[in-house]
Order: sequence, then C-alpha cells, then structure tokens
Amino acid sequence: MRQNPVSGSRVVSPSSPAPIGDRVGDDRTHVYVGMSGGVDSSVTAALLKEQGYQVTGIYMKNWAEDLPGFVCPWADDLADAKRVAVQLDIPFKVFDFQKQYKQLVVDYMLAEYQAGRTPNPDVMCNQEIKFNLFLNAALDDGADMIATGHYAKTKDGQLYIAKDTNKDQTYFLYRVTDDALKRTIFPLGELTKTEVRAKATELGLVTAAKKDSQGICFVGKIGIKEFLQNYIKTKPGDIIDQQTSKVIGQHDGAVFYTIGQRHGLEVGGGLPYYVTSKDMAKNIVYVTTDLANDKLWRSDLNLNQLHWINTAPKIGQTYKLRLRHRAKLVDCMVTSLIDDTAILKLTEPERAIAAGQSAVLYDGDLVIGGGILQT
Repeated sequence: MRQNPVSGSRVVSPSSPAPIGDRVGDDRTHVYVGMSGGVDSSVTAALLKEQGYQVTGIYMKNWAEDLPGFVCPWADDLADAKRVAVQLDIPFKVFDFQKQYKQLVVDYMLAEYQAGRTPNPDVMCNQEIKFNLFLNAALDDGADMIATGHYAKTKDGQLYIAKDTNKDQTYFLYRVTDDALKRTIFPLGELTKTEVRAKATELGLVTAAKKDSQGICFVGKIGIKEFLQNYIKTKPGDIIDQQTSKVIGQHDGAVFYTIGQRHGLEVGGGLPYYVTSKDMAKNIVYVTTDLANDKLWRSDLNLNQLHWINTAPKIGQTYKLRLRHRAKLVDCMVTSLIDDTAILKLTEPERAIAAGQSAVLYDGDLVIGGGILQT
C-alpha cells in the first residue's frame, strides 16, 4: 500500500484475488462498496449493513479534471459519499485510479472516436476499472467481496436483468467476467428506483433526493461533442446529401458525428437530415432525409472483441439483442462464430447502428455476453 502524494488518500494496487469469506451475510464477510456519492450506491451500502455484512465504503477517484465551462463534480460527490458513510457508521476510503482511468477508458474513447467509431465508455469502465482494478484492489486490501449500485442481478457467476427493467444496467456489464461476478453483490437488483429512493428517505440519507448524474459518466453535465472538442481539434468539412451528392452544409469535424444522428447538423430548412455514413479520410459526413435509406438500416451485424460471460451462444439459436442502453430487445440469430468474430442476423432491420457500439445478447433474463459492432 502507498500514499497518494497529492491527496493523502490511501491508494491500493491491484493483485491476485483473495478467497471469498466462508459465510455470507454476517460480519465475517467484508464487502467493499463502490460509493459514488449518489443515492443508488448509498442505499447499496445501507442494505448490506442491514443484512449483517461488514461494510467499507470506497470512493473511486477516476476523473477530477475541470474543462472549460464545466466543473467536474468529483469533489461534491466525494463529500456526499463521506457523509453517507458517517451516517451509516462505516469505514470509508478513497482509491485513486486516475492514471489507469485516463489510459484505459478516456484514451480508448478518444482513439475510437478519431477512428470514426462510436464507443461506450461505461462498458469499458466496468470492464477495466470497477470489476478489475477496484475488485482486485479491494481484495488485496482485505475485502471478501465488492458491491456496486448497479441495477442488475448475479448468481453463481451469471448475470441477469434487474427487476426494474427501465433502470437495468446489464448492457453496460456484459464484459464483466464470471469470476468477478462471483465476488460481486448487486443489492439493487430486486428493487425499483422508486423503492431505492423510498429506502434512502426512510433512512434519512443525505443523498435521498440527489438527482441522477447526466452526461458523460465521468465528467457530469457535458455533452460528448463538448468533451471531445477539448482533446480533438475541429476540422471543417462538407456535409453531402447522399441522395443528390450535393454539398448542403459544413461541419466542424466528422469525428463529432455518429450514424443516425439528427441533431447538431445545422442544415437549415425542409425535412430533418440524418447521418448515414462518414468518410474519415476525406472528413465528409453523408446525410439523408429518407428514413428508409438502406444506409440507415441493418439486419446483418458483424461483431468482434467478443466476450461471453459463461458460455458462447449456439449457432442457429434465437436470442434477444440490445444495441443501446434502454433500447428495446430485438430477436436475432447467431449465424457464425469464428475465433473472435460473430455474425448476427436480425429478424427485422434496425436503424442507426454504428461501428464501435456494443451489441449484447440475452437468453431470457440471462446475459450471454456480446461484442463490438463493426462496419
């Protein structure tokens, strides 16, 4: 263990996992709870303490950089997490993962956008930070298990959709390993958001009425374009109507646009335009007013960077597929699985599917896993 020379907080380095406690739900099972300063993680810690676990609250300091016009809320979130820990009378620590977060999440996100793809930083944060670095650091520091305020269920290393399907966060968790899930508790999996708020109010927690965070997961109330512009230079280019091949406007960088996007094009008059494709080499954004345009719809999906939580799906079997958080589940069939690539056939074409997004497979409420969409 070492001291953070800047903040003085305890910083724990990851190491090999420790054995899980032999009893669950009593004070011999030590659970480290990731406390973000929000109501969900606050209630998570409260519920675990009520259930008899030995609980320690952990604030993960992942990002603390202010941007022009936007103040990172980390200090306020840390203060709220500390206040809840005091209310619950539980130990509290800070794990500083800023360096790793910049390398594994932020740099990854920037590189993906610069390549013309649309990544999901929440997925990468869960894979690399919360259920890898945090898990191993917690175990190394004496924890038996970890817990977070995600709306999801886990049992025997398997991941299931939460009771509150509107808040379900399994889409963001599909790259977590079964070993990590065996060491993780999701106390909110059987609760609705309304019930969580009510519990926080009942306990008088200072975060009971705190609004859910908006915008980019690690920055707060800032749009993705505004964030990217702090790291990627604007580069004016043409917006071309795919139907007529005419230049109808200008953009400030193809990197800032994604397939299916409507807002932010600033192409005046008439029907709304939608982004159909991008030429990153020529810095061109192609658009259409035709919602039936073939470029906007896909029924055959190519995936790579596959991750199956327990076992791979079966070729020829029908599964449910989610292409974005809170998007409807659609029917699909796995038609090919070769090495680290898969081909999925959708029963009905879906609109605005962009390379870099995650596609997550479900068998009923069970999360199978998924991969990253390719062009």
